[in-house]
Amino acid sequence: MSSSDLITDRLVLRPWTAGEVAAVLDGRRAVCWADDFPAEGDRVIAGFITGHPDGLGEYGQRLIVERESGLVVGSIGLFWPPADGAVEFGYGVVASRRGRGYATEAARALVAFALASPEVKTVVASVELSNPESGRVLEKAGLRREDGDALTARYSTG
Repeated sequence: MSSSDLITDRLVLRPWTAGEVAAVLDGRRAVCWADDFPAEGDRVIAGFITGHPDGLGEYGQRLIVERESGLVVGSIGLFWPPADGAVEFGYGVVASRRGRGYATEAARALVAFALASPEVKTVVASVELSNPESGRVLEKAGLRREDGDALTARYSTG
């Protein structure tokens, strides 16, 4: 573990390494990954990090590691830097670990971490309306629904 890791009761949220990004993009597997990691969203995030080197920093993208098994079970991260005091975040947990409260636990930790930055006044996230479970995760993490269009809903802490 490093000093930039976020530790919760059951999870470690740690920054991706450049090697992990490369492995995901190249289709290589690591023994410390759950069988269904990476999911499609994790591949998208690995590509995002490649185009945004700040994605590897303390305020960037993180892997969600299940403490009990030591396996990577998803990813979560901030899309830094904040704009007008607001920073967006996104997350995903692999199918084999859904329904255990990991997404909520990880989101709570990341939201608290983001709000501790003097640059951040509000944390926001958007979810597809076809995914009401994700909206419930955000509400349990302390965000509230602001608005939405025909496809997505926006949630924020402010």
